[in-house]
Amino acid sequence: MTTTPIRLLLVDDDPLVRAGLTFMLGGADDIDIVGEASDGAQVPQAVADLKPDVVLMDIRMPVVDGLTATEALRAQDGAPEVVVLTTFHADEQVLRALRVGAAGFVLKDTPPAEIVAAVRRVAAGDPVLSPAVTQQLITHVAGTGGTEDRKGRAQTRLDLLAAREREVAVAVGRGCSNAEIAAELYMSVPTVKTHVSRILAKLDLNNRVQIALLAHDAGLLDSAED
Repeated sequence: MTTTPIRLLLVDDDPLVRAGLTFMLGGADDIDIVGEASDGAQVPQAVADLKPDVVLMDIRMPVVDGLTATEALRAQDGAPEVVVLTTFHADEQVLRALRVGAAGFVLKDTPPAEIVAAVRRVAAGDPVLSPAVTQQLITHVAGTGGTEDRKGRAQTRLDLLAAREREVAVAVGRGCSNAEIAAELYMSVPTVKTHVSRILAKLDLNNRVQIALLAHDAGLLDSAED
């Protein structure tokens, strides 16, 4: 059985980190490290030349940081998925990276097998972290200050959804799987998947993590827990 290897681009300003990641990931038969970049400024050209499926992106880099590079990259059609590399699990920049379309994040001291699994999951179209984990991140980082404008904007965007889609969005925000949503809302799993796809399209979002963030910003998760 043959499968096409996952094309991976490493982006980190520390050559030792890049070497370590190459060593960690190089042993996976289904991952092909197609190139490296030492700064976010190099990412657009590297992506154009190397056509990676996944970019493993450091957040803190001196010229163009990983957040800026991720936002620019994910705004393009056909962009590769981005997994953010960080040293902190509760970091405001991680949350911002998720908001602009990163599929998730991994800590730099994550065991090698888990980093390999994260790359595989993202390449398969699944977010690295569940909405439930995203909620934990929000709780630690977002706080309560300066959220009213964000809440209003989120509520306006969610007004684009039909009532059933809104129910699905809230369930996604609570960390429910498709099967759990199907059982809770009395619909089939394929119907849930269709609703999720429509939500992503209507709201111009990249993944379920962003649905969870938007539902949180709109205050829907608070009301769902009451």
